[in-house]
Amino acid sequence: MGLFTRKTTATETAAPPTPKEDATRPSAGEPAASKSPTPPKTPPPGSAGASPSHNHGSAGASPSHNRADERADKFQNLKTEIHRKLVEQLDMTKLSQNVTDEIREQVREIVVALCEESNTLLNFSERQRLAREILDETFGLGPLETLLADPLISDILINGPRQVYIERCGKLSISDVKFKDDAHLLHVIDKIVSPLGRRCDEVSPMVDARLKDGSRVNAIIPPLAIDGPSMSIRRFGADPITWDDYVRFKSCAPEIVEFLKACVMAGMNIMILGGTGSGKTTLLNNLSSFIPNDERIVTIEDAAELQLRQPHVVRLETRPPNIEGKGRITIRDLLINSLRMRPDRIVVGECRGGETLDMLQAMNTGHEGSMTTIHANSTRDAVQRVETMVMMAGFELPTRAIRQQFSSAIDLIVQAARLTGGPRKITTITEVQGMEGDVVTMQDIFKFEQDGVSTDGKAFGRIVSTGVRPGFLERLQASGAIIDHEWFVARDLVIDDE
Repeated sequence: MGLFTRKTTATETAAPPTPKEDATRPSAGEPAASKSPTPPKTPPPGSAGASPSHNHGSAGASPSHNRADERADKFQNLKTEIHRKLVEQLDMTKLSQNVTDEIREQVREIVVALCEESNTLLNFSERQRLAREILDETFGLGPLETLLADPLISDILINGPRQVYIERCGKLSISDVKFKDDAHLLHVIDKIVSPLGRRCDEVSPMVDARLKDGSRVNAIIPPLAIDGPSMSIRRFGADPITWDDYVRFKSCAPEIVEFLKACVMAGMNIMILGGTGSGKTTLLNNLSSFIPNDERIVTIEDAAELQLRQPHVVRLETRPPNIEGKGRITIRDLLINSLRMRPDRIVVGECRGGETLDMLQAMNTGHEGSMTTIHANSTRDAVQRVETMVMMAGFELPTRAIRQQFSSAIDLIVQAARLTGGPRKITTITEVQGMEGDVVTMQDIFKFEQDGVSTDGKAFGRIVSTGVRPGFLERLQASGAIIDHEWFVARDLVIDDE
C-alpha cells in the first residue's frame, strides 16, 4: 500500500488541532500559567476533558444532559485521537493527489482497525459514525460534509464552533452539527482557502473563497469576530437552477424567458439588481446561457462562481494583498485589463465600487451585450446606487453626466427579490428609455404584484405584463429574434397558489 507509508510530518497539516495546541486555553481545572509540580485539583467525575463551553453551561443542567455532554466529549476526543493515529500512517502528499473510492475504503478499514485497537465501548452504529466522520476530516471539510451532502440546504451560517445554522427551503434553523473548538473550525477554513492561494489569519482576518462546486464562502476570524471564527456558505447545488426550474417554481413566466433570451442574443446591456440572497448570481448565470457560442466572453469576479457553458470563456478573479499588504488586484484592475483582451462581452459578477464607471464606459464603447449585478432595492434606487459607486472611482463627475452614462449604457434592468417566506422571483423587468431633463426615464414591461401572504407565511401574487411595448423591439427583430407581440398584451402571466 504505497499511499499508506508512515508519515509523521503530516500530523500538523492534516489532523484537526487538539485543545492542547490552543495555547490561549487552559484545560478544565488547570491554572492558566502554573509551573508547579503539584498536580492540579481533580475535576469532578464525568467532566474530564470537557470543553470550556460545556463547563460554563453545566450548572443547573439535568443529569441526563450532563451524561449526554460527557459522552459527546468522549466521542470527540476519541475521534481526534484515532484521526491523529491515522494521519501518522498516511502519506498525505500522495493521498491528496488521487482520491478514489478504493482508497477511501482502504482508509476506512484502517480506521475500523484503529477503533478496535483503542478498545472502545462503542456500538455498531457509533463505530460507523466514527469512521464516517474521520473520513470526512481526512478527505473533506469535516462536520460540513454532512450539510454539503444535503441538496435542499441553500445556506450554511457558522457562528463559532458550537452554533451552525442552515437554510432549507427558505427557512432558517439551527443544526446539530458542531465543531470541536475554535482551532477545529479554523482548520476547516484553512482547508477551504489554501488551495485558492488565499489565507485567513490575524494579518488577513477576512477572506472570500469558493468551494469546488462554486459555492460562495466568506470567513472572518478573531480579532474581528469577537465570539470566535464565523463562516457563511452560499451554496450552488450540484444541479444548478435552470430556466425550466424558474418556470416550474413560478419565479417567472415562459414569456419572460423568451423575451430575455431575445434581449441577450440581440446584445442588450443588462443590469441585474436585488438584495442579499435574492438570486442575482443564479439569474446572471442563467442569462449568460443565452449568449451565442461563437462570441468571446470575459468574466470578472471576486470569487469565481459563474459557470458559463460556452466554449470561448476567459475567467478572471481578483487577488487579495499579500502579507506585506501589496499585490492586490481589484475588479477595476481586471476590468480595465479585459478591454485589451478583445472581448465580445464582459460579464462582471458584481459592481460595488469604482469599477462601475469602467463598466458603463465599456458598455458604451463597443461591448454590447455585457452584464453585471448590483445591490439595490428597486430600479429607481439602482440609478442612485450607480451614481454613488461612480463617485467612488475618484472622479468628481456631475450627477447629470453620470445619469447620461447610465441611460446610454444600460438597456434593460432585471430585478430579483426574495419575498416573505422565502420564495425568490423576478419581480420587475424595466426598460431604460433615456433622459428627460435630469431624470432617467424608465418603463416596466413585466412585474410581480403581490396579493398577500398565505397561511404558511409565504407571499403570493401575480406576474403580469403591463401592456407596455419596449422601444427596442426593432433592434430585437433586426438581430433575428422571433418576437411574439402577445407577450406585451396586458394580462396575468402567472398566478401563485394561495
